[in-house]
Amino acid sequence: MAEGDCRYTYDEYKETADWLLAQSKTHPRVAVICGSGLGGLADLLSNKTTFPYEMIPRFPQSTVSGHAGKLVFGELSGKQCVCMQGRFHFYEGYQMNEVTFPIRVFHLMGVESLIVTNAAGGLNEKFKVGDIMFINDHINMTGFAGQNPLRGRNEERFGWRFPCMSDAYDKTIRQMALDSALELGFQDFVREGVYCMLAGPSYETVAESRLLKILGADAVGMSTVPEVILARHCGMRVFGTSLITNKIVTDYNSLEKANHEEVLQTSRERAEDLQTLISNLVGKID
Repeated sequence: MAEGDCRYTYDEYKETADWLLAQSKTHPRVAVICGSGLGGLADLLSNKTTFPYEMIPRFPQSTVSGHAGKLVFGELSGKQCVCMQGRFHFYEGYQMNEVTFPIRVFHLMGVESLIVTNAAGGLNEKFKVGDIMFINDHINMTGFAGQNPLRGRNEERFGWRFPCMSDAYDKTIRQMALDSALELGFQDFVREGVYCMLAGPSYETVAESRLLKILGADAVGMSTVPEVILARHCGMRVFGTSLITNKIVTDYNSLEKANHEEVLQTSRERAEDLQTLISNLVGKID
C-alpha cells in the first residue's frame, strides 16, 4: 500500500484489472454502476460472466440492502460492458479510495465511458416520485468537508493533479439519453438537474433540506460523486442518472418520513423503464 491517503498503488489497481481480464472474455468499454434496487440491469447482459465481490482481489464488500455485490461482464446492445450490482458507500465505513477502487480498475481494463445510477430524494418541487433525473452537475458536500477521493499523493499515470469538474457530466451522452427517452416515450417522467451528495447514512433534517434547495440541488443522495470524480480524473466520459424514490421533507408540519424500504419499492416499480433506457443509451455510445 502507498503511504498517506492514496491507499492503493498503481500496481495494485493493475493487478486487479489484469486478474479480471484473465478471468473474463469480455473487454468492456462501458461500465455501469447500479444504485439501490437497480441491479436488475445486469440481467439484460448476454454472454455473462459473474464475479461476487468477495472473489475479486482487493474489492470491498457491499453491505447495504438492494446491493447484490456482484460484478457482471457481458454484452448490452452490442457493446461489451461491465455492471456493478451494488456499489460501496462512505457511510459503510470505507475510505474514499475504497469507495472508488473499481473506477481505476475499470480504466485499466479499457473502459472509456461510465454510467452511474442512484436512488435519490427529490428536492425540486416539480419532480415526482418515480421521475428519472439526468444529472447535469453535482454538489460535493463531502468534498466541502475535506473528503475527496483524490486527496493525497497524485498518481500521474491516472490523471492530472487538479482535474476540471465543470464538465463532469458528458453533454453528448446526455443528449443521447434524451434522444433515447423520446424514442421510448419516457419524456413525461425524465428530468434534468443537479445532484447533491451527503455522507449519510442518516437522512436530511428539514433545515438541511432547505439549505440544499437554496444551494441549487434538485436531488440528494449518498453516493455517485466520488466515482464521478475518479472517472473524470482518469479521462472517462460520464453519464449519471438519479431515480427519484421519495420527496424530501422541507415542511416541519409534514408527517412524511424518509425510509430505505420506500426507496427500494420505488426502484422496483421504475426499474424496468430505467433498464430499458440505459440499454438503449448504451447502444448509442460510440
